[in-house]
Amino acid sequence: MSSDREQPTLDGKVAVITGAASGIGEGATRRFIEAGARVVLADIQDDAGQSLAEELGGAASYVHADVTVEADVAGAVSHAVTHFGRLDVVFNNAGAGGVGGPIAEFPMDGWERTLALLLTSVASGIKHAATIMREQGHGSIVNTASVAGLQAGFGGHAYSAAKAAVIQLTRTTAMELAASNVRVNCICPGGIVTNIFHRDVDAIAGAFVELQPIPRAGRPRDIAEAALWLASDASSFVTGHALVVDGGLTIGQPGRLARPIMSIPPIEG
Repeated sequence: MSSDREQPTLDGKVAVITGAASGIGEGATRRFIEAGARVVLADIQDDAGQSLAEELGGAASYVHADVTVEADVAGAVSHAVTHFGRLDVVFNNAGAGGVGGPIAEFPMDGWERTLALLLTSVASGIKHAATIMREQGHGSIVNTASVAGLQAGFGGHAYSAAKAAVIQLTRTTAMELAASNVRVNCICPGGIVTNIFHRDVDAIAGAFVELQPIPRAGRPRDIAEAALWLASDASSFVTGHALVVDGGLTIGQPGRLARPIMSIPPIEG
């Protein structure tokens, strides 16, 4: 097999990535810029976001955006148009582990906060991207879902419910927007080593090695490559799809039980 396969490109395209200052968002930001895109980094981590944008140069622009505030999401999308002159891709990625615990002890205010961050923010991102993309007649929207939205046991109640809803929201909006040549897809990561699990990502990488059939920890770059493909014209006939990127986690672990992902408590961050 030839190793000269053409790589997906984002030459000339402009993207907005939420949660861009760290983890999967940072990985996607770096990969998108490598592929030729200009990127609006939207996050609440101002120091990290500004530092990353400065490191990446003129192809990057940071904006403060709390994705639980619709006006901030709209502002990030608008900034792409005013600063870079267009909008081709929105990657709704920001998130955290959210509230956990047994259902009988569940704090409902925590439930609302978790859904605001993981689900309502995605709806806001799709809404404001669609307004521009439908008028221009093209665009790609990518959402971060999770294997926890496909199977039980990989996340808390609120997290899992929100991610399942993101998958279905991806499908329903893809159906609506397809006639305008606007595609909507999502990615379902498995055990990816980011600070959603622990602040010291290197310290927990070893715990992820035997989590799934492919014997290594998943890294943000793995999700960034999937996001790049979905964002690019290489996937122009793909919409409404939930792309599982999990090292085989959801197919099971032959001969033994894998350690559940969420045995490592998630944290905000």
